[in-house]
Amino acid sequence: MRQDDTPANGPELFGDSWDQLETYAQMLWDHGEERGLIGPRELPRLWSRHILNSTAINDFIPERAVTIDIGSGGGLPGIVLATTRPDTHVHLVESMERRVAWLTEVVDTLGLSNLTIHRARIQDLHGEFQASAVTARAVAALKKLVPMALPVLKSGGVLVALKGERAELEIDDARSALRKNKVETVDLHIVDVAGTDEPTRVVVARKK
Repeated sequence: MRQDDTPANGPELFGDSWDQLETYAQMLWDHGEERGLIGPRELPRLWSRHILNSTAINDFIPERAVTIDIGSGGGLPGIVLATTRPDTHVHLVESMERRVAWLTEVVDTLGLSNLTIHRARIQDLHGEFQASAVTARAVAALKKLVPMALPVLKSGGVLVALKGERAELEIDDARSALRKNKVETVDLHIVDVAGTDEPTRVVVARKK
């Protein structure tokens, strides 16, 4: 069985990345619910709500950036980023063993060489290495996410977070955390992604 909302113009949209992205979507469709990665109500919107939605961060990730994806779960947005932006190297950070096993299967199946998996919490990587970008989707409110992400960002690096309708309120609630963690600028971008039925909100916070 195939996904209900697979974009008909996928090959034109994603070029060389399309085959890998389509294979990943099929893996989520076939096994995502049984492995607790995606809810049954979300399957009919697998592409529009999850995969295409994840591509909204692409324009905010610097060229050839070493990127850390916090709480990768089923691989959104980290797998999508590594697939559609082969110039980047993405570090998936996930603490749950069963999800790490899933991510490993995906990486092996897709043959992604620009991706490293860490079974860890992001706090375990504080002081270990730093990246040019950090991504997150459905991990935590911004006021909690900022102190998790900023210690692994280089000066001038960006936290790029996919957020919902409360994005503006989250920014307001995070003002103290933003100051304490040396965030220079924070911007909310409303991104219209082809194939999705509503705009995607992307918060970009740049470290001093």
